[in-house]
Amino acid sequence: MIEVRGLRVVLPPDTVAVDGVDLLVNAGEFVVILGRSGAGKTTFLRALNRLVEPTAGTIRVAGRAVTGAGRGELREARRRIAVIFQQFNLVRRASVQENVLAGRLGYVRALPSVLGRFPPDDRALALECLAQVGLAHLAERRADTLSGGEQQRVAIARALAQSPDVILADEPTASLDPQLTSSIMDILRRINVERRLTLVVSQHQLETALAYATRIVGFRRGRVGFDGPPSALSPAVIAAIYGDGDAA
Repeated sequence: MIEVRGLRVVLPPDTVAVDGVDLLVNAGEFVVILGRSGAGKTTFLRALNRLVEPTAGTIRVAGRAVTGAGRGELREARRRIAVIFQQFNLVRRASVQENVLAGRLGYVRALPSVLGRFPPDDRALALECLAQVGLAHLAERRADTLSGGEQQRVAIARALAQSPDVILADEPTASLDPQLTSSIMDILRRINVERRLTLVVSQHQLETALAYATRIVGFRRGRVGFDGPPSALSPAVIAAIYGDGDAA
């Protein structure tokens, strides 16, 4: 589902954030990218759909080339790659349903979408996605009236409305109270199991990674230091992943 070869990302002026990463992710996996802050997790995720431009290497997602793709080809590839951000990225004054409908922007013409004119099927899909995260009853509420946990659930519903093959989630619980972490991760796991979607989720919390991942990829200084099942994550490997000195 995801094929990364020789990925390198250098951020201005000269910070090597991702350094020669090779990674294959199979369809239906729940992969947690684990590492301390500054290890390159966010940059790696953002490079997968070119929110950050790779310096070198190749990326293919769901059979489509991401690196080297022109504007039209990249638009097509991004349709199949949904992103859940740490800070939710909702339109605060828009309704919950309107925020979820943003997940359909890659499928509709620009002018009608700007005017809020989405086909009835898209509106029905938005409500279905909200129901899957337990928020259908809040469809008409403004996003800025919701709690942080509710806003992240809206962001998950928006990702589902995109009808993706892959969901990338950048530390989706980092902005939430610790007690909400399990509820958000439970929703992501249910999506992974029931929809058989491929999830790649970055985390810095070891306990969360161990509880939810089917596979853990440990990042340190922009490189992969571990790749395997949670059961294979030894104390020595954990110490290496979380050691001092990350720079990117």
